[in-house]
Amino acid sequence: MPSKMKEKSNNIFSALAGKQIVIPIAALLVLAIFNLIADPGFFKITLGYNNLGDPVLSGYLITILDNGSELAILAIGMTLVTAASGGQDISVGAAIAIAGSVMLRVLCGSNSRPETLQAPIIVAFLVGCLVAMIFGAFNGVLVAYFKIQPMVATLILFTAGRSIAAWINNNELPIISEPSFGYFGGFIPGIPIPTPFFIAVACMIVIALVLKFTTLGLYTQAVGINESSSRLNGLNPQMIKFLSFVILGLCVAVAALIKVSRFSTINYSVIAKDIEMDAILAVALGGNALSGGKFNMPASILGAYVIQFLTTTLYKFNVQAAALPAYKAVVVIILVVLSAPTVRAKLSQLGKKLKEKPVKEVA
Repeated sequence: MPSKMKEKSNNIFSALAGKQIVIPIAALLVLAIFNLIADPGFFKITLGYNNLGDPVLSGYLITILDNGSELAILAIGMTLVTAASGGQDISVGAAIAIAGSVMLRVLCGSNSRPETLQAPIIVAFLVGCLVAMIFGAFNGVLVAYFKIQPMVATLILFTAGRSIAAWINNNELPIISEPSFGYFGGFIPGIPIPTPFFIAVACMIVIALVLKFTTLGLYTQAVGINESSSRLNGLNPQMIKFLSFVILGLCVAVAALIKVSRFSTINYSVIAKDIEMDAILAVALGGNALSGGKFNMPASILGAYVIQFLTTTLYKFNVQAAALPAYKAVVVIILVVLSAPTVRAKLSQLGKKLKEKPVKEVA
């Protein structure tokens, strides 16, 4: 009986070890336990009222839910890009600045501080989506058709993007006074949960339906695992890579709407600063190989919220913003080591040994 129980526990351990989503869940549990021990008040949620008298929830968990949602949206596109191209897009922060600047330009028109909106918000958002997808297509062409390594290809937009964003609005800082524009990055009157969370959920539902009812996920993984083999099987690797960057561009536009809506303005040099690192880290934390291939979208999304959990925890304990990248770099090192082929092979061998050991004891 004991040997059977041990065999069952080893089989469970072996099965869990092979699941990508175990990594972000484990990280989430570690952070939760740490905060529970250090300060149980971290998990307190209170219901209050904002300046307009509307009910809103507040607390560290709400902050994680709020700020982590835009990162989760970016993680969706970054996961597809990583899986298809075997590289990462480091220009998403600059692309957010461009898309946000375009939206504000459409809403403000020629006057950087209009009393009324010069165009419907939906029109501004659609124009921002179009522009973001065009820049995504630009990156996609460089990677898919010119065979440039993704980080090198996206370095162009990473370098020039914020200057382009400032140029779009003539280096002015447009300000939107229309209260309804702030709903997308804040709260809808009467609903105490942050709007970005609902937007993120909508994006999750859309990508889940796309992956379920289309072959996008299968083709993306096939190209990432073996481009030559996928071509021999009738796929077009260039188009799959190109499409992944365009989808990331669409995710960038949604994140840009949330970003500029939070403050109803834009700061070209600060908006979405270093967010590309968090998006890449979310993909890695989801257990996805940064070299491409098989991916787990739910794990990447959960990884995004874990990254925000880590960021909020560090701020809670008064870690300076300038020091945050150093702490996250430690996480990157750990993840890279765990995702290394040699380490994965060792863990796999360990799992097999644990699985076989009870059988030998019974014999």
